[in-house]
Formats: sequence, C-alpha cells, structure tokens
Amino acid sequence: MPKTLKPKAGDLSQRAAIRKTYKLYIGGQYPRSESGRAFEVSDAKGAFLANAAWASRKDARDAVSAARSAQSGWAKRTAYNRGQILYRIAEMMESRLDEFAEEIRRATGVSLKTAQAETQLSIDRWVYYAGWSDKWSALLSSVNPVAAPIHNFTQVEATGVVGLFCPDDSPLLALTSMLAPVIMSGNSAFALISEKYPTVGMIFAEALPVSDVPAGVINLLSGYRAELLEPIASHLDVDALGYAGLPQEQVVLLNQRAADSVKRVFEFPMDSEADWRSEAAQGLSFVEPFVEAKTVWHPMGY
Repeated sequence: MPKTLKPKAGDLSQRAAIRKTYKLYIGGQYPRSESGRAFEVSDAKGAFLANAAWASRKDARDAVSAARSAQSGWAKRTAYNRGQILYRIAEMMESRLDEFAEEIRRATGVSLKTAQAETQLSIDRWVYYAGWSDKWSALLSSVNPVAAPIHNFTQVEATGVVGLFCPDDSPLLALTSMLAPVIMSGNSAFALISEKYPTVGMIFAEALPVSDVPAGVINLLSGYRAELLEPIASHLDVDALGYAGLPQEQVVLLNQRAADSVKRVFEFPMDSEADWRSEAAQGLSFVEPFVEAKTVWHPMGY
C-alpha cells in the first residue's frame, strides 16, 4: 500500500509558502485585471508580502459601469436599510479585527497596538455613518420662505457615481472615511485604494460579499494613480470625484479633466495619519459634497 504522509504537528518545514494574489473587486466579483498584469507588494521590511492586480483603464471603465448599474437601486432603498447594511459592514470587520490589524502591521510597519487602533476606529466610523443614514437628509433639506402663495422645498439626493482616490496614510481608516459617507447617502462608488499598501484595501474587499452590500455599490481597484487618474477624471459617466494625498500636479490634472464634464471635485482635508484619526475626519461636511439639492415648488391648497 502507498505510504501516507503524516506531518508532525507544528512542523511546517515541509510546506511551500502560499503566495497570495489579490484580485480587483468589481460588481461583487473578484476579477483579475483584464490586462493580466500584477505587481509585487513588499512588507515594511522589504520582504515579499503578496501580489496585487494592476488595474488597467478597461478595469476602471468596468468599475464605473458596475457602479452605474447599482446606483439607482441603492438610492431607492430606504435610508434605514442602507444604515443596516453599513452596520453589517462594521460587524464583518469586527469579526476579522485581528486579521485587519495584522495586515496593517505587516504592510505599514506600525506597531500592532497602532494597527489595532486603526482597525477599531475604522469599524467605529462605519457604525457612525450607519447612525447618520436616516438623519442626514433632514439636516441638509429645508423649507424655504417665499413671498407668494406657494410652498418651496429643497431636498437632497445622491449625486450618482463617485470615484475616490485614496491616500497611503492610514490605508484602512482613510478608505473607510472616504467611502462610508459617499455610499451612506445613496451614491455608488469605486475607489483606487492605497497605491503603497493595497493589501489592506483588498482584505476589506474580502469582507464585503458577506456584508449585504449589493453588487456594484462598492468597487475597489489596486494600481497606479498616475495611470488611472486621467481616464477616471475624464469618464463621462462619473458624477463626482473625491481625493486625498495627491501631489499637486495630479490635483491640477484631476480638476482640468473633471471640468470638461462638469464633475464635482472634493478634497478630503486630511494631511496626516493623525488627521484621519481625529473627529474632524467624519461628519456631514463629508456627505454634503456628494449630494445634490433639488428644489420643488408646490401651490398652496385652499
């Protein structure tokens, strides 16, 4: 009879390392880049950490298409239901807190305590915006005084499809702080995650399919800003853009291309890891740039 291999408990010397390749997250699926490209990601000590998909312009267009297909249905859900789903994201992250913290530690080189604090703050921020989901519109809407026998109401609604360019500082917390207010208000989004630490964003992507987020509402790309910034900013089916941590020459290009199709552009004013950890990194000021005000005139009844 053939001999059965029985490795000793705790003896890993005979095992080959499993090198992970993270894929993109588009439309609720995990496709490889259509170009077939990938790039190596190193840990804080310079050792191999993982492979990441190298998103192409075609991948970016696919992400926009997925976000557009999902946006209308997402916006039509009740605010309460969207809040439940944001809270579910927090639940899924809480159950994987140690995994998130360890990945942040390995990728960025911060202490485990600091990595745990970033993960906990990210979870808390999803809970924070879950609580805002059925309240924010009442604060941004209004009844306007008019010197005529009519009612005048201003209501707010989602802008549509939002593209986000995420910084390298606090890769999980920054992604959360930019993404949560955008989707909470009924937008769909696609984000180019941290260029330097993409594995952190892609571990977040792995928690999304079990968090009840409809396919296409969140789409995550790993790759290079210099390659994808112009085609994303020029895309006619993108309604708004948000960014943080971009060099000045990329900011200028982003605004120039966005102006061609009259996109909203918003800079998240966080310049350091400490800024992302502060209370100033959350609030209605990060919801308002990604919603539109609609004014309705209605005759008074007699």
